[in-house]
Amino acid sequence: MRRLWITLTWLVFSILILIPLVVLTTGAFDEGGKGFLQALGRPEAMHALMMTGMIVVVVTLLNGIFGIMMGVYLVRGTWISRKLRQLFNSIVDLPYAVSPVIGGLMIVLLLGPDTVIGAFFENIGFKVVYAFPGMVIATLFVTFPLMVREVMPVLQEIGTDQEEAASTLGAYSWRTFWQVTWPSIRWAVIYGTILTVARSLGEFGAVLVVSGNIINKTQTATTLVYQDMENFNVTAANGVALVLAVFSIGLLLLMERAKKRKEVL
Repeated sequence: MRRLWITLTWLVFSILILIPLVVLTTGAFDEGGKGFLQALGRPEAMHALMMTGMIVVVVTLLNGIFGIMMGVYLVRGTWISRKLRQLFNSIVDLPYAVSPVIGGLMIVLLLGPDTVIGAFFENIGFKVVYAFPGMVIATLFVTFPLMVREVMPVLQEIGTDQEEAASTLGAYSWRTFWQVTWPSIRWAVIYGTILTVARSLGEFGAVLVVSGNIINKTQTATTLVYQDMENFNVTAANGVALVLAVFSIGLLLLMERAKKRKEVL
């Protein structure tokens, strides 16, 4: 019975991950290494990859700052009532319950050019939707829970004894955070950062709705793959998708290595 379950597990793993990855790799090199490099060297591919990289950097920084703050407030915030804490927890988990496409639509309905807020920003020369800021907001919406949910369990586990002791000895809140809290949560932040980067690389639905998928303007790597598939440019789509897959797999392997290093330390 045990061997049967192991076999079924490997079978499902192969069907869902290994076989598609092999097909993706072979498809990217259908026209040889030259065809693969040409697919990545296209102006639209270079711009899409650059745009994806910029979004990843900005979202990771914002997610790190505000995700840590939200995690600390939800666990340590004595000023937050129980009902308010439950409300904030529900809001943090909202991207898990809502489709990214719906999240992108919500951003368009709130900040689009036909809305009051969106029109105000456009009048002052700051375009949100169908521009880089809207793409960042959409990706941030999808990835925000990742950092919060990594930090909160660690804060709950370590308790408040050390922080209260530091405060009793006269340490200010920032000094307590950097010298007491941060060493305890730094690995959780590393895990959250890696997950954020990997998720940002692969985000499609929300970004597609918010960006408008304009070539050489608001196109990311994932939306370029979608467009290439629509245009039956399968080899090029496989090439860009393979780059994203390799980066994501590398990040996950890095996270596993970080976990092993943490266990050794």
